[in-house]
Amino acid sequence: MSDTLQPLNCPACHKEMRKVFVPAEGINVDICVDGCGGIFFDNREFTKFDEKAENIDEILKAVEGKQFETVDESLPRTCPVCGSKMVKNYASANRQIQIDECYSCGGKFLDNGELQAIRAEFETEDERSAATMRELYDTVGVKLRAMEDEQKEANAKRSPLNKLFRAMIYGSKSGI
Repeated sequence: MSDTLQPLNCPACHKEMRKVFVPAEGINVDICVDGCGGIFFDNREFTKFDEKAENIDEILKAVEGKQFETVDESLPRTCPVCGSKMVKNYASANRQIQIDECYSCGGKFLDNGELQAIRAEFETEDERSAATMRELYDTVGVKLRAMEDEQKEANAKRSPLNKLFRAMIYGSKSGI
């Protein structure tokens, strides 16, 4: 979804957010400069700013020297673009930082300081992807291995007659 160019209200403190133009990317980022310091990224914008090598100078200038109000990060939030309920998800496989995401329009809201924390987690997208694959293997791979072990144990307990029958039906290696 592209930027509406209309002012958005912050999902955390409900104050009007300011559009900060990032010339290098040709996009506006919505920042709550007069409230909580949160940042809203329209669909796919976040990936242009989540790595250390990517330029966030305009974003940093917009929040520089400001004091931001504290918000309750545990409260549910509503997407300022489409009005859908936002969902809290971890920003990476490290499970350290939770961000608010809209499954309807793809927007992401980060509380004050979360963008810098996310950028500090990994040097590159390749490192982030590798951590995700490790996490996926650690959760899904372990379960698959346990299921495979259970199946081998069940096969070992089969009666000789059952093994013979399976060998005749499915071939000699499947049940023996």
